[in-house]
Amino acid sequence: MKPQEIEDLSFKIIDKEAGDHGFDQEKWPIVRRMIHTSADFEYLNTVRFSKDVVSKGIGAIKSGCTIITDTNMARVGIRKKEIESFGGQVKCLIADKNISAISKEKGITRAQAAVDTAAADMKDGIYVVGNAPTALLRLIHLIRAKKVSPALVIGFPVGFVNAAESKDELMTLDYSYITNKGRKGGSNIAASIVNALAIMAFK
Repeated sequence: MKPQEIEDLSFKIIDKEAGDHGFDQEKWPIVRRMIHTSADFEYLNTVRFSKDVVSKGIGAIKSGCTIITDTNMARVGIRKKEIESFGGQVKCLIADKNISAISKEKGITRAQAAVDTAAADMKDGIYVVGNAPTALLRLIHLIRAKKVSPALVIGFPVGFVNAAESKDELMTLDYSYITNKGRKGGSNIAASIVNALAIMAFK
């Protein structure tokens, strides 16, 4: 089978097994791609969307926004063709030498330093967190302080220390986000959400 045939069949299987999932035509392509990426149907119950976030995400991509990720794994996993067709770009600062220097100087994590450094590029863009709770908590702090203004936040840090808590904190914001309840997440899931938005924008 060709790759597209495998994907199409996978989606048919997901549609059948998900049954009457309750998601509308905007949200279901995102949730379905998350399940396709992870084979985890638990996202049917744990994913959370703020109001109008899907249309905002599509609009941001169509406007040629910058997409910033907390990991290079998420950056690599994001489809570039659709993003770049609108004049957008995907960036990750975590491996930059100056981020390491800032982290050591200020006594903060590299993920936090990367969020601070990305502030200028964040306006009307999409910030994608697929690994580090410290990145998401830093981003929430800067949003509350009105120091950054991304169009939306995709928050899927994974793990046992502050992963679930940081996502709960994100959901207290009057802001545009896609996230989930609990410890699960990851760079692959976060990237799959951007990809779903990019595909919808490109159609």
